[in-house]
Amino acid sequence: MKEKAIVLDTSAFIAGYDPLAIPEKQFTVPEVRNELNTDSMPGVRFNAAVDNGKVVIIKPKDSFFQQVLEASKKVGDMRYLSEADMQVLALALELKDGGLKAVIVTDDYSIQNVANKIAVEFTSLMTFGIKQRFNWILYCPACYRKYPPDYEYESCEVCGTELKRKPKKKRRLSKV
Repeated sequence: MKEKAIVLDTSAFIAGYDPLAIPEKQFTVPEVRNELNTDSMPGVRFNAAVDNGKVVIIKPKDSFFQQVLEASKKVGDMRYLSEADMQVLALALELKDGGLKAVIVTDDYSIQNVANKIAVEFTSLMTFGIKQRFNWILYCPACYRKYPPDYEYESCEVCGTELKRKPKKKRRLSKV
């Protein structure tokens, strides 16, 4: 049985996750610290866990980040993921590749969607989590023009209306 590695997203700390109460190895990325207010309870909890050695901060290798970038483009979640989100996914993928059973703790649906795409487990704290994996498409709500999920602009090139997204395909979650 593989050793479990918990990978923590910013939302885990905001939801009240307490790393000091968990026996498994726990990891996060440097960008998570940047998303937390150091004077807030989540920030204090984060710093205490790092100072006590309960959470190890690791920056994932670029090769794993690139894999996550490609997967997030394919499902259409790239524009909805922060740098910290992408790093969390990349770190989980790297730990999994290293022989650990990586589990991301997050309430972020875009992270969960991409995690499912790259076959990394996840669990949520305050939400039910996703039930299906979505492949998104961007569209203009005014003129109905469609754009690929990795389209780089925020507005329609025809009429200038801000783009929205909708599911192109829904898939059952793959078992990890």
